[in-house]
Amino acid sequence: MYKLISKIKNKGGTSLIEVMIALAITGVVTASIFKLYVVQHKNYMIQDDISDIQQNVRASIDELSKNIRMAGFDLPLGIEGIEAYNTNPDTIVILYQSSGCDTYLSDPMPQPSAELKCGSDVSCFHVDQWIYIYDADSAWGEWFQVSQVQQAALHIQHREASLSRAYDANALVLAMTRIKFYVDNTTDTAHPALMMQLQGQNPQVYAENISDLQFKYRMKSGQLLDVPDITENTREVQISITGHSNTPELADDGTQSYRYRTFSTSVYLRNIGI
Repeated sequence: MYKLISKIKNKGGTSLIEVMIALAITGVVTASIFKLYVVQHKNYMIQDDISDIQQNVRASIDELSKNIRMAGFDLPLGIEGIEAYNTNPDTIVILYQSSGCDTYLSDPMPQPSAELKCGSDVSCFHVDQWIYIYDADSAWGEWFQVSQVQQAALHIQHREASLSRAYDANALVLAMTRIKFYVDNTTDTAHPALMMQLQGQNPQVYAENISDLQFKYRMKSGQLLDVPDITENTREVQISITGHSNTPELADDGTQSYRYRTFSTSVYLRNIGI
């Protein structure tokens, strides 16, 4: 009997101190795991933000490069392929013809509201299209919107009062592309956007969180200008685009700041000054 009682006394349970030590160790391990998760999640969010910035900026550079490379293509002498504005962020307007859709007036217009009597096929034009009429002799032209196309008669009608003057015979009628790129930093100051606007259409957001757009123009002489003095002497356009993160990062001192990334490239002009 004494031996049995002795064995029972020797089988002690878990003490309170041991429980507290186990809880403390568990807490330390859990806190370490949670801190590691927080750090990894933060790094993931940072990389995701940077990836978004890079994607927006690279897509913007690709679109700008593609259109700038086309600037001046198949345009009549006297129509400039690039309009440059040092607006900081800068603005650029690019013009080119890629569809091969053009004609000319076979007869002079008696008045600005008269229909356009053309000397060649007009089937490539369509209602509501914005097209350009250009008189090479006076180096004057303007955009107008088509209201009707009479293919058999080779006539084009335009919206009322859309032309400021009557044009003479042989004036050119062109389906050109005119595209404007600029940064809208006023609609939403926290999230500026690269805007793209085609002739006669409302501006559209091309890329979000684009905070800056800068152009430099290298001339035939080698000089680098903010705005080309003579467009025909432009040989290269240097593009610099800055994007920032969608949300600001909270620093340890409580301040918030965006992450920025800037990408640059150069485009050599194919169709201007050749």
